[in-house]
Amino acid sequence: MKVGDFLSPRVIVIELGAEKKREVLEELCAALVRADPSLNPERMVAILLDREKLGSTGVGEGVAIPHGKMECLDRLIACFGRSSKGVEFEAVDKKPVHLFFLLFAPENSAGIHLKALAKISRLLKRASVRQELLSGRSPEALYGILTREDSEAQTLQG
Repeated sequence: MKVGDFLSPRVIVIELGAEKKREVLEELCAALVRADPSLNPERMVAILLDREKLGSTGVGEGVAIPHGKMECLDRLIACFGRSSKGVEFEAVDKKPVHLFFLLFAPENSAGIHLKALAKISRLLKRASVRQELLSGRSPEALYGILTREDSEAQTLQG
């Protein structure tokens, strides 16, 4: 599985306008709905907010990976968003979040869901990658950073 399999430049938000957790989730879901109008943004946000009640998906170091499962999906979908000013997201380190990788998986797909979360976590763990993502100037540039890092990680593991 590669990031390019479930992410495309057209669902990358170069600068989020949101200032609160719910607004970030709404804005990211709206990006996914623009790419696939059959999706229900209200349902998506509700699923994400329910997941957040279990514990924040703000994993620290300025990163959050909100995620959930939806019965209407037949594949993994994702989007990426960036906030230069940062958003209070109840992250584990109590710091504002700047990089958001939102992920939805089909309802009955525990394996692929967990693999994708692990892959995203590994990619965003490196400070150099996070810094590059904060300074990229276009959705295509951010996509390029994510897919390049993913390919390099695959090469090292293979």
